[in-house]
Amino acid sequence: MTVQPITTTANLAHGRPWLASLHGTDQTETVTIDASKLTAGTHYVASTDPTQPYSRVLSGVPLGKITASGLYGPYDPAAADGRQILAGLVFDEALFAPGQPKIPCALLWHGSARASKIPGGIDVTKITASPAGALIRWGA
Repeated sequence: MTVQPITTTANLAHGRPWLASLHGTDQTETVTIDASKLTAGTHYVASTDPTQPYSRVLSGVPLGKITASGLYGPYDPAAADGRQILAGLVFDEALFAPGQPKIPCALLWHGSARASKIPGGIDVTKITASPAGALIRWGA
């Protein structure tokens, strides 16, 4: 009897169609997302591959900082927990395991973005300027 090793390779390719320029991409900030605030299909893609169980937060998801916990969640102009202030955008896709409560990611807090390409969409007319908020210049 001989043993034949099997090797599998999976390549995950993503883009940043929402990114309008490279300005600010060299100064991202590491933040932690509260996974319970995310919605599958809008903020992340759930894995359907049994050999690759990690789901992935989409690049470009707008985030706000939750005041009580210091964690980040999806920006929501109607929220009252701190997420009503746009803190920035998820810069790079972030992988997370099923059931993982916190997800580290890179936050683009200043730069240029295309509003029409933001995952889940964003209404830039509802963004309230704040000294603690993101410095994003919005394009179409």
